[in-house]
Amino acid sequence: MLSRVSFFAGFVLSAALFARADVTPSEPGPGSVYNAGSTCTVSWEGDPDSTTAWKDMSIQLMTGDNFNMIHLTTIASEQDGTVDGRFNYPCPEVTPYSAIYFYQFTAAGAPDKTWTTRFTIASPTGQTVPPPNAAQPGTNDPIPWGTGALADPSTANPPPTAGPAATGANTTRSTTSTSTSTANATTSGLSRTSTGTNAPTATRNTTAAASQTAESGALATVGHNIVLGSVLAIASSLLAVSL
Repeated sequence: MLSRVSFFAGFVLSAALFARADVTPSEPGPGSVYNAGSTCTVSWEGDPDSTTAWKDMSIQLMTGDNFNMIHLTTIASEQDGTVDGRFNYPCPEVTPYSAIYFYQFTAAGAPDKTWTTRFTIASPTGQTVPPPNAAQPGTNDPIPWGTGALADPSTANPPPTAGPAATGANTTRSTTSTSTSTANATTSGLSRTSTGTNAPTATRNTTAAASQTAESGALATVGHNIVLGSVLAIASSLLAVSL
């Protein structure tokens, strides 16, 4: 009996050790505002569990609701998502100027996507309009959203040709859970651990999927941590019983 319990506990602990993490977007966060023509900043915490999966990472500017994400342009490619990083680029002219934009992170070797929280792109002089929709379609989650566009679509870069689909409509991860992590529900978004007035959320606590919203704020591995904690608790209980 002891050997079986010990073997099972060892198996559970081994499974926990092999649990996979992902890139965790950290900026922009809830309430971030960038003026068109100024510098937009994107930053992330690297995936500590892999030296390959997120090695060739792309970052896309997105818009839309949590279930129908729309690619606007790819702002960066060939980024190393296995380490912490930051990327700066000129904020594009968009329409409307509102808190309805977010970033999506993908890599050919990673089966999941992560997101930042929704953030605002304002006019060059700082003008904005409120998001046209106060709640997510179907769920009525109080996460404002809208559908934006580049002022000059001809400047758009296409989505990555490898890895998860560009739109992310059917993904199973979001960067931050909209209901738990931001200052208030109206600021939640898609980020991996972020949730905010900006759609996605991003934190290394992934909550179920784009459909469950995540960092905006964005868009993080909550599920990973919950599973890991549960697995370790079970293993500890079994070892205690065996003793």
